Amino acid sequence: MNPQAIIDGLIAGSTIGLGAIGLTLTYSILRFANFTHGDFLAWGAYLTLTVSGFLGGLLAGLGAGAPLAPFSFGWGLPVALPAGVAVTILLTLGLDRVLFGQLRQRGADAIIIVMASFGASMALRSLLEFIYSSEPQYFTRELQIAQKIGLGMRATPDQLLTIAMTALLVVLLHIVVTRTPTGRAMRAVSENPSLAGVYGVDVDHVIRVTWIIGAGLACVAGVMSGLLVQIRPYMGFDLLLPLFAAAILGGIGSIPGAMIGGLIIGLAEAFTVQLIGAEWRAAVAFVVLVLVLLVRPAGLFGRAA
Repeated sequence: MNPQAIIDGLIAGSTIGLGAIGLTLTYSILRFANFTHGDFLAWGAYLTLTVSGFLGGLLAGLGAGAPLAPFSFGWGLPVALPAGVAVTILLTLGLDRVLFGQLRQRGADAIIIVMASFGASMALRSLLEFIYSSEPQYFTRELQIAQKIGLGMRATPDQLLTIAMTALLVVLLHIVVTRTPTGRAMRAVSENPSLAGVYGVDVDHVIRVTWIIGAGLACVAGVMSGLLVQIRPYMGFDLLLPLFAAAILGGIGSIPGAMIGGLIIGLAEAFTVQLIGAEWRAAVAFVVLVLVLLVRPAGLFGRAA
């Protein structure tokens, strides 16, 4: 068995896990499956690409477009990423204000909110395709040669950066959720929103923080996916099933669980491609999701009801 599948799985799993964290937080606190989350990945990638292109043209004389060795991108991308995250967060908060927040105030059932998110997902995807067209776009067209990293595995500097950045973000988020007052409030709302409100927790503030974290991570995951592959309006939709599978496999509400679930899905996809064929890759997340729901619905780190 080729050990290259391991590093390929870790790279794919990093993007899936990072996106699944936002999805699991939304589900545990807002109590609905958010189908728009995948589209926030795509919007984040496109928004960052737009800002990066603007900065590249504005700072061309300063060499912002030249590759930032050993990576394939220039200074424009890391400078544009915070702006892309900020705009993606504004988009997410705006959608919550005009759609999901209105439904919550009216006491809508969870299934109504889920269907609303499904419709909003299609609208966001269509709007993205209308603005940017369906043609694939790229953060960079520089070619990278995979380098040996030991044990018969190879990876490009961009791929290694993706893994390192994911690990850093997961550690920072885990510290925020477990060691800060905001994190404790999020855990309280996740356990029982009504009781948390009675004890003085600002539930609306927790909901806003949840959207901010989810949107920020979605943007970063979209940028990482776009950097390693390409940017397309349907990139988030294609990742939606693996994101749900990773979140449920890890256990709803568990940040480490979502990350580990994403890595498992990524590794399973990589080994499936190697052993069976690339045409079966899309089925891996579905098979894992069904098995989890049948064998352990609470997930690896979730608590049984």
